[in-house]
Amino acid sequence: MHRRSFLGTAGVSLALAATAARARPLAVDAAADPDPGKFARPSPLAPIHASADRIIDIGACTRPFRAQGPRIEAERVGRHTVIHNYGHGGSGWSLSWGAAQEAVALAMATRQPRIAVVGCGVIGLTTALVAQRAGLQVRIHARELPPDVRSFHATGVWSPDSRLCAAEHATPAFQQRWERMARASFRVYQTLLGLPGEPIEWRDGYALSDVPFDQPAGGDGDDGEPDYAHLEWRLLRDLGPRSRPLAAGQHPFPVPHVRAYTQMTFNIAAYARLLMEDFRRAGGEVAIAEFADLGDLVRLQEKTVVNATGYGARALLGDDSVVPVRGQTARLVPQPEVRYGLNWRGHNLFVVPRRDGILVQAQAPGDFGNPDDRVDRAASEAAVARLASLFPAPAGA
Repeated sequence: MHRRSFLGTAGVSLALAATAARARPLAVDAAADPDPGKFARPSPLAPIHASADRIIDIGACTRPFRAQGPRIEAERVGRHTVIHNYGHGGSGWSLSWGAAQEAVALAMATRQPRIAVVGCGVIGLTTALVAQRAGLQVRIHARELPPDVRSFHATGVWSPDSRLCAAEHATPAFQQRWERMARASFRVYQTLLGLPGEPIEWRDGYALSDVPFDQPAGGDGDDGEPDYAHLEWRLLRDLGPRSRPLAAGQHPFPVPHVRAYTQMTFNIAAYARLLMEDFRRAGGEVAIAEFADLGDLVRLQEKTVVNATGYGARALLGDDSVVPVRGQTARLVPQPEVRYGLNWRGHNLFVVPRRDGILVQAQAPGDFGNPDDRVDRAASEAAVARLASLFPAPAGA
């Protein structure tokens, strides 16, 4: 079972057009609420202004999937120790703090007071911060800094088992380590709630389906992808609210099956800046550098080097176990009044209400194994058009 089909059946942790209509509320029939209770009902949902001319940015990148799961291990190379921390698939943001703790424990075992971190995506930044908090001096070596790193183009939702590993590699030992990383990351994210810029938020959302959620939806473009390990539903059920079904009068969407969910989201622009500022404030150094192979890493002054190059590890190490999975996101003009996400099963539509714009994800058959990171504007415009179909046409249209 592929991940997007599973999201609909699991009913938890669902990741996430409307017309160019003015902000006319999409009213929910209050009479359909069987027990309104003593509290006021939620405000009507503001419609999303979904049209191609409101796209302000499109980004494409490749997720670093490894069938065996993330590589977090130490390798001795001459007089250097290289700590590998890459291959997190679509779970890099979600698992970053826990993965960093695993990698830094290996670095501490070398007893070197200074370490190098190669890579300045989310894995590199969180590894550097965890190392600083453990008392180490850290220098980041990277060709690119945020916002030019691949992970800056991520969707930005809590999805700790997204394209994590193939199901056959999810051994009991792997699951134990994954759960440890996921829970450690979750705890850190709860300490970042309410900070200026809202780097981390909890947002409500709606999973939509044309067929019952216990039936396959199809049409989400996951052709050729492996059977991924699905661990969150089984091992993290106590973290966060569970989804719940809604009756027809409890939502405004023109689909027969709807579930409400609440999910943690990352406002990546604000969050990445916070990580960089915290790293520099703690005395961290950054050196712009490019590495061609493993030999370049072990020529660094630091004797302990953390390799957090993500998809770049494929070329850097000649590691063909890293498989590219193409992803593309578009951002619409921000709408502060829109505070809900959407996931329309079978229609390749996934929407996240971020502070820097309403993010609309586009996926397609052939994304798995596809290293092409060029932007396909037509794919994002088609996704925005699907989003528009969920909302009433503007008056006079």
